[in-house]
Amino acid sequence: MSDFHLDQAEIAAALDRIPYAKELSIRPLLMGDELTLILPYNPNIIGNPMLKALHGGAVGAFLETTAIVQLWLMGEPKPLPKPIGINLDYLRRGNPKDTYARAVVAKQGSRVANVRVRAWQDRYEEPISILHGHFLLAPKADKISDKK
Repeated sequence: MSDFHLDQAEIAAALDRIPYAKELSIRPLLMGDELTLILPYNPNIIGNPMLKALHGGAVGAFLETTAIVQLWLMGEPKPLPKPIGINLDYLRRGNPKDTYARAVVAKQGSRVANVRVRAWQDRYEEPISILHGHFLLAPKADKISDKK
């Protein structure tokens, strides 16, 4: 683990450089070392207008973004992690309101990390969806220079 550390404003600025995160208006809430991302409600992310349910693609992209940002914060600035495989469990309908997500890195190796992300609206204990993903990490700078 490095001494790399960002504050909430720096995380928000980084999210603004990710086109899809910017389109969804994803914003961070940093409390100590715990990062929660917020997907503000917007009528444009309704997938089923009859049920007023959030679009699964928007929710999935939000969960993937949460995992990537969490992994990025755990290392020094480098290229963003890339998804290798992702499974999404849609557990309940996403209602037309703000949605929150928090990631936990279950295992991180030198090249691959296993991440779990939970999205909820009213209560953390009642997730609307869960992501289980494997992400490819950028090689450490010292390992790149060793190969030259």
